[in-house]
Amino acid sequence: MGAYREAYQRSVDDPEGFWRDAAGGIEWVEPPSRILDDSTAPIFRWFPGAGLNTCHNALDRHIRSGRGDQTALIHDSPVTGVTRRWSYRELRDDVAVFAGALRRLGVERGDRVIVYMAMVPEAVVAMLACARLGAVHSVVFGGFGARELAARIDDAQPRLVVASSCGIEGGKVVPYQPMLEAALAESAHVVDRCVILQRPEAPAELVPGRDLSWADAVRDAEPAECVPVAATDPLYLLYTSGTTGRPKGVVRDNGGHAVALRWSMEKIFGVRPGEVFWAASDVGWVVGHSYIVYGPLLAGATTILYEGKPVGTPDAGAFWRVIEEHRVSALFTAPTAIRAIRKEDPDGELLRGRDLNCLRTLFLAGERLDPGTYEWANDLLGVPVVDNWWQTETGWPIAASPRGLEELPTRAGSPSVPMPGYRVRVVGPDGADVPAGTEGAIVIGLPLPPGCLPSLWRDDERYVRSYLSAFPGAYLTGDGGRFDEDGYLYVLGRTDDVINVAGHRLSTGAMEEVLSAHPAVAECAVIGVGDLLKGQVPRGFVVLRAGADIAPATVEAELVARVRERIGAVAALRRVDVVAALPKTRSGKILRGSMRGIADGREEPVPATIENPDALEALRQVLRTPRSG
Repeated sequence: MGAYREAYQRSVDDPEGFWRDAAGGIEWVEPPSRILDDSTAPIFRWFPGAGLNTCHNALDRHIRSGRGDQTALIHDSPVTGVTRRWSYRELRDDVAVFAGALRRLGVERGDRVIVYMAMVPEAVVAMLACARLGAVHSVVFGGFGARELAARIDDAQPRLVVASSCGIEGGKVVPYQPMLEAALAESAHVVDRCVILQRPEAPAELVPGRDLSWADAVRDAEPAECVPVAATDPLYLLYTSGTTGRPKGVVRDNGGHAVALRWSMEKIFGVRPGEVFWAASDVGWVVGHSYIVYGPLLAGATTILYEGKPVGTPDAGAFWRVIEEHRVSALFTAPTAIRAIRKEDPDGELLRGRDLNCLRTLFLAGERLDPGTYEWANDLLGVPVVDNWWQTETGWPIAASPRGLEELPTRAGSPSVPMPGYRVRVVGPDGADVPAGTEGAIVIGLPLPPGCLPSLWRDDERYVRSYLSAFPGAYLTGDGGRFDEDGYLYVLGRTDDVINVAGHRLSTGAMEEVLSAHPAVAECAVIGVGDLLKGQVPRGFVVLRAGADIAPATVEAELVARVRERIGAVAALRRVDVVAALPKTRSGKILRGSMRGIADGREEPVPATIENPDALEALRQVLRTPRSG
């Protein structure tokens, strides 16, 4: 039995013993004597009765163990031309002072603090300062729309908001203060104070009596020590994107989160203390929480906070520059970032002359990894490309190839195998397991492992209704997929991406695999649109690689023929359009739901999470324009 299989089997057969051992990687104020509380099932709590402080485990413990002078954080900001470094000691000192500033402003254990900031180091400091005090942070990525920000303020009911005056998206300065003011005016909950980080690119006008600058907040503040909290106390709230009405606040507890992330950094990502880990994401998303801020610091590694884009800051070689300059051991990013690089530099010219011998692994997650992108990155970088699949709700990978346990071979189109603690099943409508090779709904047996959401913020009933009611005893992921004969999982997309064409259930993900395999295609999306005869029919959209020497009409015809050949005429894909860009969220997910709504004639609003509104408007025109001939 290999190391992976042994670990996985133990996590299933003896979950309490498995996670008791993993808890040894964390320093506790009150060590766990009890591992799992199942008395309120189907809601479970890990490490009840135990106590700790997450900030202590991320910073102070490493200083005490002799790593105080090691670099903890690198802020690399090509949009401002500034790169800065903090040692563990320097970061701890800044965090302690800001925690003291928050305490002076009335923030105490259990209070909520909204963090509405750009990709600046102060965002990391603010998150860790809240953890130091036992306060609960809720990060809303900078630039999020006023209405959605107001809804999060009303739901979290924070004592205080910490914001930056602006963000920089590529070469564009985006003032945040107008959106913050509109949100505060719209929300019913009234915050006590706002701390504003004044950036020179666009300083904000402060409201007397309510606002104060970051500089004034920390002036003469007394450094705060770590406040012990219960393992079951919330560390943060993170609201899922794309919600309507009352937002859905995912709760992350302190104990399970620290244990799971510390374990995952070593066993899944294979990162050792002192190594440089780079998650090219945003602190507003779960990847930023787990693998920019907490995971690397819990593991004693060096983390990179990157304020830039994969292309355009200044070019498609930006990632290679960061890896070489900071000697990155592992890069974690979204497939859309690699597709953007491939589109602009398909032959990898910008990699030439770079020394990337430090790079050991490329991890990709956040959306489906198409085989074409997987193979291109593998060939270009010459390192393992490890797809991994998880969700905001789980906080760490459900499926991956665990590089620190056993370097299992990866397979194109699959995030590999379930990680220890996750009893992943693929089931039919009746809840029974389906045979290998058969598609179904992906569910996870309860209890979910440590680090996953124990519930939604102040709404256990909604948590049970949304996630646990469809299949008793299991968590509904909302994704569909299949296992192969070797136990590798294939995630084919959200279950609402399965369309019904004349009674045939077809996966749009399977069609996207065919489209993305075309050598001229950089990225693609397939959606189901209403049809009077067949109920639904698929429609494809593709973005071509830079320099692709082929007429759009030729590509479109070839793609239709390929889908017919490889999936069959039943797929009924008759139209593929070449477009300049696909509409995406800031986390890189294609807005298929908005695309479907427009295609079906609904007046879809521009989502607050959108990265490129122009792409959605252009697509709106394409979807509503009948093709001549």
